[in-house]
Amino acid sequence: MILTAIITIVAAYLIGSINFAVIFSKLFSKADVREAGSGNAGATNVLRTSGVLPGVLTFICDLLKGVVSSAIGLFMFSYLYTKTGSPAYVPIYGAYACGVACMIGHVFPVFFDFRGGKGVAVGAGVFFVCSPYAILIGLAVFVIFVLVTKIVSLASLAGTVATVVLGIVFNTKGDDVLLLPQIVMALSMGVIIFLKHTSNIKRIISGEEKKINSR
Repeated sequence: MILTAIITIVAAYLIGSINFAVIFSKLFSKADVREAGSGNAGATNVLRTSGVLPGVLTFICDLLKGVVSSAIGLFMFSYLYTKTGSPAYVPIYGAYACGVACMIGHVFPVFFDFRGGKGVAVGAGVFFVCSPYAILIGLAVFVIFVLVTKIVSLASLAGTVATVVLGIVFNTKGDDVLLLPQIVMALSMGVIIFLKHTSNIKRIISGEEKKINSR
């Protein structure tokens, strides 16, 4: 049973390692997005360097990576929990664990020289499975910040904070010790996103972060 859980989590990492930013940038503009613009292998940089369509496709596919990985984790851990009754296989643990693994794969993709994106869209996909109400509110926060500030990185960070905090609030009612792993895994995704945005945060503070145009 432990081996099954490990294989499931590794599979989520491999799914995360499929970097659609690189794939779509090469397909549409014949260039590696990691060598253009900000150098980040994410939807925003694809949008700026390759166009709207590849940028949107990148975001959607990255989102789906998180959804699929977490859904697989939820399904497999549900099966393991039914078979064993062990609290180690609580289904939501599988959803979060595979979500974190997918995000790590996205940030450090084994198929693309470990040079990936920042994990925002993947994280959104994970929370669609783990805490759908939290991510809907988080996406609303993201959209509001984009419209007001025109700074995608700032909007992403604001949306991340809202989603992680609300995800914890919505999913961790009570004082059961089994809630702790959920809190840790949810927070870890937020930490990964913030660490990957360190340079953006510095530019936001200094007023040098790029804005997107109104259109």
